[in-house]
Order: sequence, then C-alpha cells, then structure tokens
Amino acid sequence: MSIRKTLALFILATGLLMAAVGFAGTPQKNSDGVTVIHLDEYNGYFEAKETVAGLKAGEYEFVVTNKANKLVGFQIQNYKTRARLDMFSLEPGETRTSRVTVTEDGVRFRCPINPTPWYDLDVISPAESS
Repeated sequence: MSIRKTLALFILATGLLMAAVGFAGTPQKNSDGVTVIHLDEYNGYFEAKETVAGLKAGEYEFVVTNKANKLVGFQIQNYKTRARLDMFSLEPGETRTSRVTVTEDGVRFRCPINPTPWYDLDVISPAESS
C-alpha cells in the first residue's frame, strides 16, 4: 500500500474515532461574561459537554440536564471548605442552571439523590486580570 493511501486511511480512521468518541468543547462565556458548562446527568454519572480541565476562578453557570429518566439532583460545593453553593432536584428531561462563583479553592459536584461520586474540580487557576 502506498504512503498516500496509508495516510488517507489513518486520517479517515482518526476522524471516525473522534466522531464516535466525541471530545468535550472549550467552555464559552455568555453575554454576561459568565462561563457556561453543560452537564448531562445519567444514572450514576455526569457527562460534561465542555472540558472542565484548566478552569479559572470566576463566575460559572452549570447547565444540568436530567437524562436519567428518574428524579435526580445536583449539589455543588466549595472544594476546600465544603460550603454548599447550590443544590436542587431535576425531574426527568428537566434542565436547570446553577450560577456559582468558583474560587481558587475549587468546586465539587454530585447527585445526592441518585448517588454518584464527587466530581472534584480542585485545580483552579487564578482569575485572569483585565
């Protein structure tokens, strides 16, 4: 097989793999300058549509959608102090937004109704200065 055909097959296979696995996007800021993270909640786990690695201190909106087909919840707290930042329940198919301030302490979230492990976001960079 020629190098050109091998390279073309590699590129095709890589593209198909990326499409099948999916990659989290980069978090975007809304018109208020708040960074938005979309979370889909399933039975026992969350799936982030944007990457949560490399977050910076600041205002965030966690947009949580219940895809578990049963009542679930969302609880978010300061990682270091364990202070509750927000907590609510979600009916099947419901989407709710939690707007919180993320500090350099980090945050962690979970479902308190359909027990999931804590998702720790404990490496938060300082906020960018203007």
